[in-house]
Amino acid sequence: MRIAMIGTGYVGLVSGACFSDFGHEVVCVDRDVGKIERLRAGEVPIFEPGLEALLEKNIAAGRLSFTTDLAQAVDGAEAVFIAVGTPTRRGDGHADLTYVMGAAQEIGRALTGPAVVVTKSTVPVGTNRKVADAIRAANPQAEFDVASNPEFLREGAAIDDFMHPDRVVVGVESERARKVMAELYRPLSLREFPVVYTGLESAEMIKYAANAFLATKITFINEIAALCERVGADVKAVARGIGMDGRIGDKFLHAGPGYGGSCFPKDTRALARIGQEHAAPVQIVETVIKVNDEVKRRMIDKILDLCEGSLRDRTIAVLGVTFKPNTDDMRDAPALTIVPALVGAGAKVRISDPQGRHEGEALLPGVKWIENPYQAATGADLVVLLTEWNEFRGLDLARMARKMAMPRMADLRNIYDRDEVLEAGFTAYVGVGR
Repeated sequence: MRIAMIGTGYVGLVSGACFSDFGHEVVCVDRDVGKIERLRAGEVPIFEPGLEALLEKNIAAGRLSFTTDLAQAVDGAEAVFIAVGTPTRRGDGHADLTYVMGAAQEIGRALTGPAVVVTKSTVPVGTNRKVADAIRAANPQAEFDVASNPEFLREGAAIDDFMHPDRVVVGVESERARKVMAELYRPLSLREFPVVYTGLESAEMIKYAANAFLATKITFINEIAALCERVGADVKAVARGIGMDGRIGDKFLHAGPGYGGSCFPKDTRALARIGQEHAAPVQIVETVIKVNDEVKRRMIDKILDLCEGSLRDRTIAVLGVTFKPNTDDMRDAPALTIVPALVGAGAKVRISDPQGRHEGEALLPGVKWIENPYQAATGADLVVLLTEWNEFRGLDLARMARKMAMPRMADLRNIYDRDEVLEAGFTAYVGVGR
């Protein structure tokens, strides 16, 4: 099957590569000439484990190509995916649909035969119908159907998520669209991964509801962590105890500095706005957004307490600034709140992150980037563990303590146990909810 993938961001690039690995002929489209040239040369613009090899394999097989010519890509395509960005609109929290609607209009003008136009971008309920209207306005004679196919890819594990999904959600209203989508995902159906068919609105809502629920789990355990600190409980033990309940599950019950990334902050804000617009406020989600911001500020207080109330002229080594490990994504990362607060309070901040420097240099001015965590900690008054990269899970704590001027640790991901840190030579340790 011939596929046009509009957008070569995180979702479009991973989806295009995976569809081509299924045997489909995929043409990925982007307006950025330089980006397309790099992709043609096999250069991957994002960090995602396994993606470079997948691109190389399918480019070499002739199943995956890249172009800036949308009309050429759409011509003859049986499925046209919209996988462009939907950032939060400034001022009101809405998802900005400028790129989605622009793509729909261009697709309408380019369609030459029957096709299914599939929205893979995360969009508010009702957007797929607006996409259909935009296509008809651009080309009243266009023969097409629309489908909603939200993505559920975790950064750092996106290829595995695409190839081994918990479920594939497909919103359709016509038999033709259903048949095309079934053929696209046939390799997964043959391996008995569930494909859930719904209406358009239900598919759109599933995406927002899923992300909001996961954000709520994270925020819930962070609230419990704050209470654990007051009453003497250990949030790790509490999370383990409640996570064993099959109705709750243990995923996303890890206390820390709050959620970030490309999805949860944007999607919770968008869902809250949808609820307000339809006179059905999602009050739990509104509270989750508020509490998540407060959690980040609580982390700053922890660091301040370890430094006797003053950060001026303190040297602080921050290990990890991406919003999660195995990605270079800095969008809404807790580091973007915490690190500027440290710098603003007069601290000398050094950062070590395996992939964060590429985006982080522009986002975090006034810091020093150091490749090695032990070098970052040399002469430091405090080390802050902010992202749980594997590289930071097996640190030689005694070696690090010897290198520091004042060996103290703020473990904001609860990677280590207090006793093992103190036994290694640190003089102070603070975790989250412990």
